[in-house]
Parts: sequence; C-alpha cells; structure tokens
Amino acid sequence: MKEAQNSQTEVVTQTTGQQSYVGMWVTKDGYIRHELLPNGRYDEARGQKQSAYQGSYTLTGNHIDYVDDTGFTADGEFRDGVLYHGGMILYREENK
Repeated sequence: MKEAQNSQTEVVTQTTGQQSYVGMWVTKDGYIRHELLPNGRYDEARGQKQSAYQGSYTLTGNHIDYVDDTGFTADGEFRDGVLYHGGMILYREENK
C-alpha cells in the first residue's frame, strides 16, 4: 500500500513540476483542514465535522483549482509554503 501511495504522490509532483502539495493544510486556529490526497482528491473538515466537503483538485504551477462533489468551484494559490484560498490562509501541517 505504501508503494502505491508513494507512486501516486510522485505523479502529482511530476504533473505540477513543483514540490508536492499533497498533505494536510490547516488554518492557524485548526478549524478548517484541507487534506490534499495524492490521487487528485481532497477532503475538507470544518470544526468537528469531518469530510464537510470532498471533491477533486488540479494543480497548475502554484495555482490550485477545486471542484467539490456538488459542482461548487473554488481556487487558491500557494506562496512561500502557504495556501491562500477563499480568504483563508492555510499552513502545511507538520507530522507530529
């Protein structure tokens, strides 16, 4: 399973031509959490609600486009290791 996950992460990295953005991104207060999965899907939690929104994402350079499973679209941009999305600022969550 780990090999498959690593292979998928490599695909996302190669597709963007940038560092991999796969992983967990959280607001400073931890209320909003975006998990960017290596298969091009995301899972967003809000507060105590896990999987509040789910959908797909695509990366073009440092730009991210989201399409949730209801068809709602949004976008964001990675700058200096920070994700700016819809008026929110999200930081990569470090493994503890």
